[in-house]
Amino acid sequence: MAGKFSTQGSGDVPPPVGSTGKPSTPPKNLYIGAINPRVLTEILLNQKVDWSDPESTNIMASTLETDYNELFDMKFNSPIYAGLKLGDNNMAVPAKRDEIKSMTTEDRLTPSLAAIKKIGDLKSVGVGVTDVDGTAVKQASLRGGKLNLIVDAPEELNKSMSNLSLTQKVLELTTPFQHKAKAGEKTVGYTPAGYTWRETGQMLCHATDYDDPVQGGVGDCWLIAALAAVAWADPYTITKRTRQVSQGNEQDQWLGIQFYSQPTWRNAPTMMIDLTDKTLVDNYGYSPYCNSSDAGENWPQVYEKAFAKWTTQDPSDEPDITTLSGGDPGYAIAQLTGKTCYYYDTWSHTPDELWGIVRENSVAFKTLNPMTAWTYGSGDQYNGSNVVANHAYTILGWAWNNGKMYIILRNPWGYVEPTGLNTYQGICTFFDTSFWHYIDMVGNDGVFALEASFFKLYYAYLAVAK
Repeated sequence: MAGKFSTQGSGDVPPPVGSTGKPSTPPKNLYIGAINPRVLTEILLNQKVDWSDPESTNIMASTLETDYNELFDMKFNSPIYAGLKLGDNNMAVPAKRDEIKSMTTEDRLTPSLAAIKKIGDLKSVGVGVTDVDGTAVKQASLRGGKLNLIVDAPEELNKSMSNLSLTQKVLELTTPFQHKAKAGEKTVGYTPAGYTWRETGQMLCHATDYDDPVQGGVGDCWLIAALAAVAWADPYTITKRTRQVSQGNEQDQWLGIQFYSQPTWRNAPTMMIDLTDKTLVDNYGYSPYCNSSDAGENWPQVYEKAFAKWTTQDPSDEPDITTLSGGDPGYAIAQLTGKTCYYYDTWSHTPDELWGIVRENSVAFKTLNPMTAWTYGSGDQYNGSNVVANHAYTILGWAWNNGKMYIILRNPWGYVEPTGLNTYQGICTFFDTSFWHYIDMVGNDGVFALEASFFKLYYAYLAVAK
């Protein structure tokens, strides 16, 4: 069980050494946020994608008009960071509307690809490929008797092929640019075209768990990672901070959810937010935003809606979810729990200290104080690593295997785990298996154990609320 996991071929776990480092000064005005690219792809295609299909990665890259290897770094202007841009301090800052892929004359003059019947036609359709024989092939695959080629197109191709509909939908569904209130005005309700607010399930079917919240098509990983952290480390918070409230003779079920004011830019007074459990879905019942991995349960969607209603002080029951693009994963935990948040930067702490900070906030390998961590906005280390820049993760606990220290994390997308790094593939169980189920780090569910030295390289901060 837990003890067996911790000592496989490695001897005893090192004993605690007391305080593992002083808290850092809280960072100012964090805008951590990376949109779930799978959800964004499905929004733009207006259909579900079979992500188990080997070709699905190519579908994503084509739809988002971004090489997959450049998708998770802000310096490449990836659409998963819509509404944000890379600042001077290697962290994200808000972007202006005209700094997102602009709708230019080039968009309207995009050449038709229907004229391409053979490879040589690439020369004449005006997409930027003039040297067919010399164009490099990035990837070749044989499927169903057909040869599929992805060519390494010149830079001018990407510029001439800018997608007008992608720009419009990204702005409409993931950023508040097109419906932002004027200065001094409050946002009152927002329902994107093609979507409705309706009941989609029960608030809670089972106990809350870390893998319930799955982020959607808005850059609020900072909030979803915090929700998962609270659901895992302090699961009763969700039920204790939620109650049924009366709204006269109305048929809808109304809930009250408690939030707590914190010294961060995205904030509101401590108060109870009243709302229904209706969530935003399309005609097929799919939500463009947060979802629950537990079928029929919608507490993550309801909490996302409530947080947007609270921070915008929207009196309606249909708040603008896009306003949640970019935020602070540390203070989000405190806003959900009322606890005090402590920040630890990675550059002034050793890997041993960072591992120790997680350990001293855990019992039997599992965090008992909710914790999050987040990455830098950009860096060469992210290239090909599958660690997402400017993205928030939930810290679930710690591990010790073969003399190495690991920090266990979860990507709130519910997939995308590091590749080619020192990760541990295994299962970690806990002292109370009747309440907390084990953490399975095998498979692509977004959960992984990363060696502490690599955690220091890729992550900028970790935060804990207690």
